[in-house]
Amino acid sequence: METIKLLSASPVWLEKHFVIDNPGVMEDFHRQGRKIQLYLGHLFGWEVANVAMPRLTRFTFLVAYMPLENRVFERLFLRLRGRNGTLLLPATAMHRAIIPYRNSLYALALVADQAPGGPENSYWLNFFGRPTAFIRGAERGARIGNIPALFARVYRSGRGCYRAELTTIDANPALLPEGELTRRYCHMLEAAIREQPETWLWSHKRWKFSWNESLAPFWIDVGKK
Repeated sequence: METIKLLSASPVWLEKHFVIDNPGVMEDFHRQGRKIQLYLGHLFGWEVANVAMPRLTRFTFLVAYMPLENRVFERLFLRLRGRNGTLLLPATAMHRAIIPYRNSLYALALVADQAPGGPENSYWLNFFGRPTAFIRGAERGARIGNIPALFARVYRSGRGCYRAELTTIDANPALLPEGELTRRYCHMLEAAIREQPETWLWSHKRWKFSWNESLAPFWIDVGKK
């Protein structure tokens, strides 16, 4: 119902239903002339954030999304998510889609708890007490470009209303060892879900891949499997 409402949501409605608690965390990087990555999870409110964010930041707002097989729904969601200036980039072709914006001062939103394309092209670590595959591309882009990474903890503040609390995961990811950015994101995400478990999309096939010892080279956690 919230998603349908977004087709006609006014600026006043958006201002009421999505707020950033501490926008200065993000805007400090804009003043420094640095682009950023925003790491999110499938916590309810992400569709509202898609539409509201261009009005809440001076960054060019980019969002990586998974294309839909149904072309009718694909067009509908592109129209919905882009109605206020959000620029949608297909996650399946990010290396090409990001090229026109590589010299722009952008904020790239990544719903980084998306299930990876395959178990071998993943980082593996414990998530809610079980080995879980996480995408590599988000961390790879941050480390290559030394792009500051921020975690956006989106939480429900009322019926249909959401707020986002921003935390800098690291301002210089290029200096981190491989896997460290993903580990920090994973821990922040799990903590956010435990605070409001009813707002996470538990049905989105997060554990579609099973761990086996052949995947040991991709294990990045400091704990035991």
